Amino acid sequence: MKKYLIVFLISMVPLIELRGAIPYAVGMGLPIVPSIIVSVLGNMLPVPFIFLFARRILEWGKDKPCIGKFFTWCLEKGEKGGRKLEEKAGQGLYVALLLFVGIPLPGTGAWTGTLAASILDMDFKKSVLYVLLGVLLAGAIMLLASLGVFGAISFLK
Repeated sequence: MKKYLIVFLISMVPLIELRGAIPYAVGMGLPIVPSIIVSVLGNMLPVPFIFLFARRILEWGKDKPCIGKFFTWCLEKGEKGGRKLEEKAGQGLYVALLLFVGIPLPGTGAWTGTLAASILDMDFKKSVLYVLLGVLLAGAIMLLASLGVFGAISFLK
């Protein structure tokens, strides 16, 4: 149970998210299906809060002494992600959100995608749905990559 809690917590961490939780779970030899479920739940738990509150909190804190630089960086990251989504998307903004979250590259996970959706004033329910679909896509990609890496390591032993 402790290892699942670690998987859950790793999947909640910004920039790491389930992209780090799934390789951890596979590396620890945890069963795949429960690990995926725990990772997705952990990755999705912050999403509604990010969408509804993050922009307001970041705007409030961007000029505060200790947190201002980090909050400004987060806002700029979200705005940059939002602009990138808009440029590539045209009519398919929600599909672009799904792909932005789903392709496991640094800085393109659920946290950044949700913040970008919030900054772009996208529909809450559709945004959460497409972020979830993106998280599932990222989970599948990371699972396949993790199984391949750890399978190759065990083969070499």
